[in-house]
Amino acid sequence: MTDLAIPLQAAIRVEKDRPVDDIFGAVAELLRAEGLVVAGFLQWERTDDGACCGRIELEDLASGERHQISQALGPGARGCRLDPQALADVAERLLSGLENDPDLLILNRFGKGEAEGEGFRAVMEEACARDIPVLIAVRESYVEAWERFAGDLGLLLPPDLDVVVDWVRRAVAAAGRLRDAA
Repeated sequence: MTDLAIPLQAAIRVEKDRPVDDIFGAVAELLRAEGLVVAGFLQWERTDDGACCGRIELEDLASGERHQISQALGPGARGCRLDPQALADVAERLLSGLENDPDLLILNRFGKGEAEGEGFRAVMEEACARDIPVLIAVRESYVEAWERFAGDLGLLLPPDLDVVVDWVRRAVAAAGRLRDAA
């Protein structure tokens, strides 16, 4: 049974261009070392030689497989380079993977797609319904949308590893997901 005093969704509030995947990676490594199952994605960005803009890839925490979720828009383009179909495909695979009942779900960002009801939104809703704690990052421009989505089931955290790990441990325990040590 879930302890309702501990929100099962937390967003790390980050400034633009502040990487948070180092925190996500450290949390995933720590929990795995403790015998817990972590699902979700880390985000990687890179610039290919001669490319007009960077490439965004999501690394599956379970398999290590990388999925490109960006599209080249050409020189001078100012629109979002996120490929909504690629993100939808990755989200669908992750949604079906929730059947494996992970102890924690890490998602790279709550952004435009999620604010509009798409992206990883259905994954987050299903995780909540299954009492799976969710850790995500949110940029300042989407904090309000995230707060509307999460309501009382969510919490904003600073980009501080100790604070994040403390919340993760309490959320996993509140959801009754701690494994027996014996």
